[in-house]
Amino acid sequence: MAITLAVLILGTAGAGYLYYEHLNGNIRSGGRAGGESGVKKAAPNALGDTPLNILLIGSDSRQDEKNIALGGGRNDKDRKPLADVQMLLHVSADRENASIISIPRDTVVPIPECRDKEGTSYPATNNRPINESLQRGGPGCTLTTWESLTGVYIDHWLMVDFAGVVSMADEVGGVPVCVKTGVWDKSNGRVKGGSGLKLPKGTTEVKGEQALQWLRTRHAFGSDQNRAKAQHMYMNGMMKKLQGQNAWTDTGRLMGLAETATNALVVSDELKSVAKLFDLSMQLKNVKLDRLTTATVPTTEYPPNPDAWLQLVPSSAAKMWSMLRDDVALDKNGDKAGTKPKPSASAKPRTAAAAPGSFPVTVSNGTAGTDKAPVEGRAKEIATVLTGKGFTQAGSSQQAQPREDTVVLYPKADGDQGKANAASVAKALGLPESKVRADAKTEGITLVVGADWREGKVFKAPTTKAGDLPEGADDKATCMDVYSVYKWDGKS
Repeated sequence: MAITLAVLILGTAGAGYLYYEHLNGNIRSGGRAGGESGVKKAAPNALGDTPLNILLIGSDSRQDEKNIALGGGRNDKDRKPLADVQMLLHVSADRENASIISIPRDTVVPIPECRDKEGTSYPATNNRPINESLQRGGPGCTLTTWESLTGVYIDHWLMVDFAGVVSMADEVGGVPVCVKTGVWDKSNGRVKGGSGLKLPKGTTEVKGEQALQWLRTRHAFGSDQNRAKAQHMYMNGMMKKLQGQNAWTDTGRLMGLAETATNALVVSDELKSVAKLFDLSMQLKNVKLDRLTTATVPTTEYPPNPDAWLQLVPSSAAKMWSMLRDDVALDKNGDKAGTKPKPSASAKPRTAAAAPGSFPVTVSNGTAGTDKAPVEGRAKEIATVLTGKGFTQAGSSQQAQPREDTVVLYPKADGDQGKANAASVAKALGLPESKVRADAKTEGITLVVGADWREGKVFKAPTTKAGDLPEGADDKATCMDVYSVYKWDGKS
C-alpha cells in the first residue's frame, strides 16, 4: 500500500487541474482517532525529523455487492465490518529503514473508549479481540487502540476492503507468491469454510480474486500468525514487482494506478487530497527493500477462550513497542562500518544549565503505562532522589500521567535554556538525552516516570540493539509451508 501511494502520486505529479480534482473526488476519508490515548508525537531528532507511523487496515465489509460476491456471507451485509488485517508501518526518523508489524486479528487486547462519526460512544473493554475495534468507532478506534497498546503516536490510517484488494492486484498485473507444496484451502470434515485458494507448488503470480484468496488464507497456512507472514510476502512481492516494472515512466500505467488506488483506499482526514498523499509518498520513496522488516507480534492462547482467541506474549510485545518508541531499526542492515555522516556539531556554544536548586521540577507517576497497575509512591521516591542531588525544588505531583516511556519535559517556549535545565535533570538520574522533550503545554520541568522505570533510583536503559527482535517475531519467508490437510497434488 505504501509503494502504491508513492507510485500513484509520483505518476500524477504532472497531471492537469481537472484530473487532480477528479482523483480528489475519489478519495474517501474519516477521522484520524476514535478516542483519547494520551500518546504524543515523538520529539524530533537532532535534524528536526520524527518517525512516521501509518496504520494499515484490511476490512471484511460485506456492505457492498462487490464485497459480498468476493467474500460471501450476504447474511453479514448489515453487520459492521471487522478489521481482520492490521499492520503498523513504521518509517524511521531518518527515512532510511521501515518496518511492518502485524497483530493477528483474534488477539485480545484492551480496547479504549471510542466514539464513531455519528457520535455513538462505546465503553472500554479488556476481553474482546482487536479486530472488533473497527466496530466500536471505525478505523479511528483501531488507531486509538494501537496507540494505547504501544505508546506509539500514529500519524495516519489507510483502509482497504475485499474489492479494493482485487482491483489493486489486477492493476499491478499480478504479485509473486510461493508455496512449498500445492495448496487447496477448502472445507473438510473438521473445518468448514476456507478461502478457496488453489495453487501449484512453487511461485505463482496471483491477481484479482486469487490475490484476495491468498491474503485471506488462514487454515491452509496453519494459523493467523502464518497468515500475516503470507500477507507480508505479498506486500514485499508487490513492491518488487512495481520497482521492476519501472512504472514511474509509463504515463498510461500511472493514471491507471492512480485511478484504482484512489477508489480502493479510505484514508484518515488529514490525507484526503492528492497533495497530502504526494507529501506522504516523498517520505516513503527512499526506503530500500533490504531495510524493510516485516514482523508479527508473538502470541499465545487466550486462556478463557483458547480454541478461538490469542493474547500477546507480554515480554515480546513490550520489547517491540520499545523499539518502535525509541526508533530502533528492526533490521541489521544499517551502516555497519560506522561511516554514515553525522550531523555537524553547532559552532554555537551549548547553553549551560542553571544551578540545580534554582528551578522547580515536578515528578509525575506514569508507571501504570497502558496496562499495568501503578507503582504507588514512585513519584515521591524519585523526587526525593532529585532533592538529594541538589534539585531542592523537586516535588511530586498528585496527578498520574500513565505512559510507557520515561521523559523529561520542558516548556517549548523556554528554548535552549529549558532544554539545558531538563537535560541536567536527566543526567542526574541516568536518563539519556533522547528522553528530554520540548512540550508546548507543560508549564515547567516535568519528569514523568514511565512504565519502563518501575524500580531503582538510577534509570537503566534497555539494551535493545538494531535487529534484536524477540524470538518468533521476524516472519519474512521466501515460500510458505502448507498444513498437511490442505496440501494439493496439482491433479484433482
